[in-house]
Amino acid sequence: ISGSRNLEVRQTKHLFLKLGALSDRVEAWVDTKTDWPLLVKSIAKGWLKEGLHDRCITRDLHWGVPVDRPGFEGKVFYVWFDAPIEYIGATKEWADAAPGERDWRRWWYAADDVRYVEFMAKDNVPFHTVSFPATILGAGEDWKLVDYIKGFSWLTFYGGKFSTSQKRGIFLDQALAEYPADYWRYWLVANAPETDDSSFTFSGFAGVCNKDLADTFGNFVNRVLRFCSARFGDAVPAGGEFGPAETELAAGLQAALDRYIGALAEMQLRRAAAELKELWTLGNVYIDRAAPWTTIKNDRERTAAILRAAINLIRVYAIVGAPIIPDTCARLRASLGVEIGATGWPQDIAAELRALPPGHRFEVPPPLFKKILPEEVADLARRYGGDETAEAAA
Repeated sequence: ISGSRNLEVRQTKHLFLKLGALSDRVEAWVDTKTDWPLLVKSIAKGWLKEGLHDRCITRDLHWGVPVDRPGFEGKVFYVWFDAPIEYIGATKEWADAAPGERDWRRWWYAADDVRYVEFMAKDNVPFHTVSFPATILGAGEDWKLVDYIKGFSWLTFYGGKFSTSQKRGIFLDQALAEYPADYWRYWLVANAPETDDSSFTFSGFAGVCNKDLADTFGNFVNRVLRFCSARFGDAVPAGGEFGPAETELAAGLQAALDRYIGALAEMQLRRAAAELKELWTLGNVYIDRAAPWTTIKNDRERTAAILRAAINLIRVYAIVGAPIIPDTCARLRASLGVEIGATGWPQDIAAELRALPPGHRFEVPPPLFKKILPEEVADLARRYGGDETAEAAA
């Protein structure tokens, strides 16, 4: 930087973690993790195959946790030696905030009844599959080791790296200033880089939010509640009986819900988002085929039954969508006058379609999602460094 060729050589002393001495124990532990994602397992096995070398765990820096040991004044611990230990430290701070009410040790020491899961990008995987486990194993005490690691590949920005210095990319504070959190949560879950890198573009972001959130989910809620309000008032309508259409709807919803629950349990995020969208799609197919705007002309009883099923389906959506779009689902539950804890997670869809009885009051909420317009996409790309012209050409 300066152009100078004058170098000063200094002697320094550091502490090392003896990874080489712990290699066999770490590998034996990694081999027990048969359910880990391929990405995570392959990174861990790659490090072990190359052979573990003793790793420096101190740095000559002013910022960090000081090394409280004679002869190491002015040194701090290397962040990836120290940071995972703070997972335990943070739990202790949480317990210390409520003396006598919380026991931090039961989460971390001899914690056989705890399932411990970590989520991280692939660059942090080695520290959590090799270095930190080696630290725990080397301690020779019964500290809790991670059970499952959900690793991710990279999220890129128009195919390149996010960069604060080059002003390329949109970051959390900026993103939340542009659109509500659920837009970003849904896109990130639906496009999670679970096996390969995912590229963020504003046009792709707008396309997913407009199609899935605005057109599929939001539009269903809006047209059902508005139509019911206009023709029957702001309450679940009485009259009519469920028929074959509702039986078919319940069967399709049950299958999709079971797949959705399975994807969440397995932490398959993209698959979970796809199954949630399928639940929304089934509702749209049902309402299009049942066509209450047509049946209202000569069969008010049948129309009431259709809307009763549809409003109860909105209630289901307001509960099962909470893991991915929690803010929107909370607002929707408030509009319907239901609490997620009052009935628990839906199990039997056929029964759930009857959960809200005739006469149950609701409010028609404002549109849940607004569409992101092409001119907004162009403006966002200009302000945050995205090349929409190249994206369109690709």
